[in-house]
Order: sequence, then C-alpha cells, then structure tokens
Amino acid sequence: MTSNKFNLLLIALLLLTVSCSHQGEKKIITKKIQYDVTINNVRQNYDPWIENISESDRFIFVQKLLNAAYDGKIKAYDYFNKLLNSNEIKNLGVDTIYKTLTRTYPPYEEFDTLIINRINIRDINKIRFLEEWKMNETNFVFEKKVIAIAPVIDKYDSEGNLLGKQPLFWIYPEGKPN
Repeated sequence: MTSNKFNLLLIALLLLTVSCSHQGEKKIITKKIQYDVTINNVRQNYDPWIENISESDRFIFVQKLLNAAYDGKIKAYDYFNKLLNSNEIKNLGVDTIYKTLTRTYPPYEEFDTLIINRINIRDINKIRFLEEWKMNETNFVFEKKVIAIAPVIDKYDSEGNLLGKQPLFWIYPEGKPN
C-alpha cells in the first residue's frame, strides 16, 4: 500500500512539473524588428539616463566597436549585407564634396574647392538594433536577441541640410544569418 501512495505522489509531482514547464514557453513575437536607440541626448530637461550613455562610457563603447571593425576582429557589412574590408570601413566616415565658393573680399571671385569631412566619434549619436523578440504569454516576460548592431550618424547634403540617419556598417555578434 505504501508503494502505491509513493507511486501516486511521484506521478503527481511529474504531472505538476510537466504542466509548470509549459507555462514558461516563449513565443516569437517577431523574428526581426529594427529600431534606433539614441545614445547622446542633447535635451537638457531629461534625466541623464534617458536616451543617453554618459560621454565617457559612450566614447569607450563606440571606440571599441569601431576599432574591432577597423582591425578585422569583427566582420562588418554594408547596408546590402556585403562584407566590407578594413579600408572600406575606414572610408565610410569620409565625405568629399566639390563646391564652388565665392571669396568674401573684392572682387568676390568664385573658386572651386574640395571639402573633405571625416566623422568624429562624437558624430555617432545612435545605435541601430536588429533583434528577435520572444515573450512568455503567461507572465509577459520578454526576451530580446540582438541579431545585428549598427553605429548611426546624421547624414547631411552639401548645403548642410539633414538628409536622415545613416548606419555606418552592420555587425552580427553571433554571425550573419543566411
């Protein structure tokens, strides 16, 4: 009789364990979601942790990311997922503009000039994430898996007008998916 009670208790524990394990299952919400995170907030009325990483921490993070890409320690890809070599990566931050200007003194002649702009580490003001999201439907606990990361700069035309945001390159921390 005691062994029957023990077997029933064992079966009850087994059923309880199996039923509880299903409550923790995570369902995929989306396989890909892309969004930008501001890492340099210039709004004075915001708390320092909102859309911001402290300047020293931001500098270290961005410098490590760029150096790893420049040195070939991580593979970097362009917007179309073409693998970039270190020279291509270093040239991403260089913008050359051919412009005709007018001298500021008489006789106010026009002259042609070549303007070469190189990005500064402080120009990287956002990080673009590509992620997969899963959620436990019982307790709404989210799990985010980072698929790719891109440092982002503001892109301007030759007149200084903001054209939009431009990712410099993409890296895939766990390897590029097929």
